[in-house]
Amino acid sequence: MKVSSSAHAMCDASAIGLSALCLAHCLLLPVLAALLPVFGSWAQAEWVHLLFACIALPLAGAALWRAHRLRPLPLPLVAMAALGLAGLMAGAFEFPSHAWETPITVSGSLLLAAAHLWNWRRRPHCALD
Repeated sequence: MKVSSSAHAMCDASAIGLSALCLAHCLLLPVLAALLPVFGSWAQAEWVHLLFACIALPLAGAALWRAHRLRPLPLPLVAMAALGLAGLMAGAFEFPSHAWETPITVSGSLLLAAAHLWNWRRRPHCALD
């Protein structure tokens, strides 16, 4: 089954957008929390972290699987994406502790976004190469 190039690009673009949204949540929401009490309750709500992680896992998996079907993924790209997803999940579950939640989540988000960007640039018709 041939995967269309536009579907491939849409999956990567969605995954990059979700990673950026997660990063904005981690870095900007605490600042907004000081200004608006409603955002303060969302910044600490565990359901927000779990929701982002639960959306990121299948979206990233689908984007990378589609790319792999077109052209095999290099092992470092797979490792980068896996570490990024692991960081997002560890942050969502506050592993190893609450104090490490933000640094681990931000690192995971950046790794996953970088993996998707690398994957996007691997497309044969991409002008950025």
